[in-house]
Amino acid sequence: MNVIKNQFPSIEQVAGQYLGQNTNKPKTVNENGQSFSDIFKTKQLEAESPVRFSKHAANRLSDRHIELSQGQLGRLNAGTQKAFEKGINESLVLVDELAFIVNTRNNTVITAMDQNSSDENVFTNIDGAVIA
Repeated sequence: MNVIKNQFPSIEQVAGQYLGQNTNKPKTVNENGQSFSDIFKTKQLEAESPVRFSKHAANRLSDRHIELSQGQLGRLNAGTQKAFEKGINESLVLVDELAFIVNTRNNTVITAMDQNSSDENVFTNIDGAVIA
């Protein structure tokens, strides 16, 4: 074994040489057999898909007579995407006078309200907010 210019091999490298194993190979699949590339593509597609509305959120929209325009829905999707990219899990997304609590991991609107529906304008159990 050659030691050149203070570059010492790691214990794993030495053990690999003596045991005939190459320990320098990066792990290319996870425990489920998925490669990093597959996982990345799946997460990227999930993040880019339009938001879904939970049954609770759909009921709130109906009860409060809230109708989203295509532009508002697009901004809700964009705001959700921004929150996801910043690592926010439970986000408040504000679109005009509407407020949405969105689970960005599931890409699902949990609840929705307009300015008139929120008595105190207090939002709990969120870890970030986006104005879209």
